[in-house]
Amino acid sequence: MSFSSRTKNEISRLPIENKCCSLAELAAIIRMCGIIQISGTKKISLKFVTENAAIARRIFSLLKMLYNTDIEVMVRRNRQLKKNNSYLIVVMNTDTTNKILRDLGLIGDYGNGEYSIYYKVPDKLIENRCCKRAYIRGAFLGGGSISNPEKSYHLEFVTNNEEHSSDLLEIINSFGLNARVVLRKENYVIYLKEGEQIVDILNIIGAHQALLKFEDIRVLKDVRNNINRIVNCETANLSKTINASIKQVKNIEYIDSKIGIDKLPENLRELAKLRLQHRDASLKELGAMLNPPVGKSGVNHRFRRIEKIAEDLRRKEM
Repeated sequence: MSFSSRTKNEISRLPIENKCCSLAELAAIIRMCGIIQISGTKKISLKFVTENAAIARRIFSLLKMLYNTDIEVMVRRNRQLKKNNSYLIVVMNTDTTNKILRDLGLIGDYGNGEYSIYYKVPDKLIENRCCKRAYIRGAFLGGGSISNPEKSYHLEFVTNNEEHSSDLLEIINSFGLNARVVLRKENYVIYLKEGEQIVDILNIIGAHQALLKFEDIRVLKDVRNNINRIVNCETANLSKTINASIKQVKNIEYIDSKIGIDKLPENLRELAKLRLQHRDASLKELGAMLNPPVGKSGVNHRFRRIEKIAEDLRRKEM
């Protein structure tokens, strides 16, 4: 089971408490994945299709608690490609469907059998902070997903209506988040990519077990990345030290073969002999061996002078 499915299963099992939050959650689910079916002049029904049994139970429970109506639940077995079963939840009663859609601000006044569908989120549904949390939770159940944090940090909500995407973005960002929206294949995708903000939104929707798992993985990845960074840095520094040492030894040996190390000034002669004796030592370590000790920049300056002497000797041979 994917991390996204486990997260949805967790929040689908949260207690259904007060009516206002239940309405907000149901309104989000309908706007994200509900199907409003109109047949004839005035017959209207509401349908939901999901492959997640926990979400199907959640939708059924919300409808039963809020409207105590007859609800048809059907299971379709998908035999192709070994896919999961599909769950179909249907409210067939036109009067009940009308009431649900009007309560949630999805339809307006109509005449001659025509309906006006609204995607904008009514302010009355999200007046309270708890209702905003419930709306985001419903939106995640209806059209959200989260990547496995071991691979990447990405959480998104997919809706097919621009007006609804703007409202959902505003609701999410009212919690101090920095979600963004992008158009992808005629759908509007509200997304978050920062680990800390994904943790915040998991907390907002009540997915506390998923949050703890996400944080465990995030901390482990941070530790692993820091170790890799330190190792890479030390490896780079070691390579730099070795390469510099090889170059310095070559210059010293060349000078020795041409004029002899003893012909160098005393301070350069002392450093040259130390380098030949301690080929893996860093500049700082060589400086500490000198008498009197010399800092890293001072040692580096002396090696540049040795390099210049070697280059001058090489030019004379050309």
